[in-house]
Amino acid sequence: MNYEWTKIEEDIRQHREELIERLVKFSLNDVLLFWSSDEDLRHEQEKKWMPVIHWVDENVNARFKTTSGIDTPAINAESALELSKYIHQFSDKELAAFYIAALNMRSVLLALALVKGFINAEQAFEMSELEELYQAQKWGKVPEAEKRRDNLKKSIVAVEKYLRQ
Repeated sequence: MNYEWTKIEEDIRQHREELIERLVKFSLNDVLLFWSSDEDLRHEQEKKWMPVIHWVDENVNARFKTTSGIDTPAINAESALELSKYIHQFSDKELAAFYIAALNMRSVLLALALVKGFINAEQAFEMSELEELYQAQKWGKVPEAEKRRDNLKKSIVAVEKYLRQ
């Protein structure tokens, strides 16, 4: 996956506040905060996602709360304010990588952990696709889904490479 990082950074500089605001709002619907009612999948989510949520809470000074319902816990709005303060400290390069990763993985929390080096691209991919990988293991693989996941993985690896340059 080839991104035009110079162009993305330029867009970041021009629309920094708007992008941060969008990402912070997006964090309220982060995939890591909405857990399955399936007991086996929920166990995997707890095992793999909770360390990231705890790391984010500790580093951002937040208290993100998970749910198995459809409503966003009110405390997550307070945590989003702390997240905004944290993101404002990012360089243009970090914010560009963060933005691309968050959109591709549907997770601001995973993107944050990737950008700050708490997890690597492989871990980020597996965590972002946890539910789909679980379903594929349980019900079988679908070629279109495999192709989409392959492209997602390439995208996350590209973000990691860009950050480490």
